[in-house]
Amino acid sequence: MRSKISESIKLRYSPVAIVFTDERPEGALQFKEGRFGCVIAMLAGAAKGKTVVFDRKTYGCIGGGAGLGFGNTYVNFPGGIEYFLSTGNKEFCQTEIGKGILRNMPALSHGEAYKKTPEFAKSFADALPYYDVPTEFVVFKPLEQVLPTEKPEVVVFLGAPDQISALVVLANYNRHGGDNVISPFGAGCHSICIIPLNEGKSENPRGVIGLFDISARNKVDKDILSFSVPYNMFLEMEQNVEESFLMKDVWLKVKERN
Repeated sequence: MRSKISESIKLRYSPVAIVFTDERPEGALQFKEGRFGCVIAMLAGAAKGKTVVFDRKTYGCIGGGAGLGFGNTYVNFPGGIEYFLSTGNKEFCQTEIGKGILRNMPALSHGEAYKKTPEFAKSFADALPYYDVPTEFVVFKPLEQVLPTEKPEVVVFLGAPDQISALVVLANYNRHGGDNVISPFGAGCHSICIIPLNEGKSENPRGVIGLFDISARNKVDKDILSFSVPYNMFLEMEQNVEESFLMKDVWLKVKERN
């Protein structure tokens, strides 16, 4: 499946399709069960041509489980996700279980300081649009490798500021108003999967700019952000490429420098 958008905005990497399936793709990359890994590193691999797969035992980290749509995995976070995101949980870290986990997760003690208080962090975690994937696997693959029998749930673009600007404008092109794109706080995997999935439930879904997650920034180029849309919105945007600003001189001049 080729993308007019990708060609028109001169993306550095392939758009990534997120596909739900009960069949494990042959030769796909996958985290080992029980081993830590970052979903965004796998996203970067898919954008470079790899097919990657996740299931309920191989989503890399607790946040990745929630971000990919395998339910509210944060209920299993040691010491409470609200403490990890904010001020840490020193009391839990003094327990035998906590001491063991602390060796591999030092931030468990002092917290990541992404939220000022555990209360603020809890309100964020409680409000996430958790999702229960109806299939065994979640697959990331280059959009051009999507089969005619497959229907993506979400399409993720990875772009520099010029490309993200074009995607924001295109998302608003065939819509009322100017608020058809959001840039929510959250983990990188939230912004590419469960949040655009949730947007897909709306009659007027919005595009989602993401990868503001400081913990995931080193998994992508320093000038790259994500722009994710539910599949139906992607199709809408694709249909508007040839009549939009993407064919006009102002954009073509910007395009030349990329």
